[in-house]
Amino acid sequence: MSDPLKKPALFRRACLIGIGLIGSSLARAIRAHGLAETLVCHSAADGSKETAQKLGIVDEVYADPAEAVRGCDLVILATPIGANAALVEQFGPALEAGAIVTDVGSVKMAVVRDVSPFLPDAVHFVPGHPIAGTEHSGPEAGFAELFQNRWCILTPPTGTDPEAVTKIRTLWETIGSNVDVMEAGHHDQVLAITSHLPHLIAYTIVGTADDLEDVLKQEVIKYSASGFRDFTRIAASDPTMWRDVFLNNREAVLEVLQRFTEDLTALQRAIRWGEGETLHALFSRTRQIRRGIIEAKQAYGSGIAKFETQ
Repeated sequence: MSDPLKKPALFRRACLIGIGLIGSSLARAIRAHGLAETLVCHSAADGSKETAQKLGIVDEVYADPAEAVRGCDLVILATPIGANAALVEQFGPALEAGAIVTDVGSVKMAVVRDVSPFLPDAVHFVPGHPIAGTEHSGPEAGFAELFQNRWCILTPPTGTDPEAVTKIRTLWETIGSNVDVMEAGHHDQVLAITSHLPHLIAYTIVGTADDLEDVLKQEVIKYSASGFRDFTRIAASDPTMWRDVFLNNREAVLEVLQRFTEDLTALQRAIRWGEGETLHALFSRTRQIRRGIIEAKQAYGSGIAKFETQ
């Protein structure tokens, strides 16, 4: 007998396309909050399918994406950005009228470009980006609390059904996220500086350390101070995902990288010429920015946020 006081699920049948860190965390969160009556996923033949079944975080697992989305009123793309077009081309015709398609990608203009052409007219598209993650990957790395007190940005194209946007907002807010809505191009510019550039720098620093002479390289690893260790943690992030991020947000990343390079050259000059006041002024200004991040509860160690690598 059904409980008359039980709140109905937000979605009847939800499908995750991809069940890595973000997908499996979403699956756990959706289950924990009763947001879908049935939860299924599509997983490629890389071991994730068997792991998802073993973990029991979804009700059904499909190798065929078209079979996975059939009858679903929510489909969430949780694969590397470069895989979106081929996947949606496969499952697009199987989507039911009125279904909502969303995603979790770190670049939004490319997602709109790659996904929109393959969606039937009666399907709603609400791109999204949860700014959350860890340096780990795979379904076993996920946890339901990953999105709590983190931002999720939605970038619905002009003309998107407001009711569909509201449902996706409700999903993210229910699992603990703060939700904001912005234009896709603006999102990509913001994330180029707050996320993509730091990852690029981290990968570069680790690459530089790897190019050192063997003895020096071993000492760098052995004596890594907290600055090197903590900053380069994000260089352990999924290489496929980040390759796709940089290739699909190249204009914004190259623009902010050029500005960073100019600032770095000015800093190099100040160090060379012993301009202590210039260095002190810069460090004082950036210290205030860091304090603002902590006050906004967006820094690891604030007691609120987990790692952010997206």
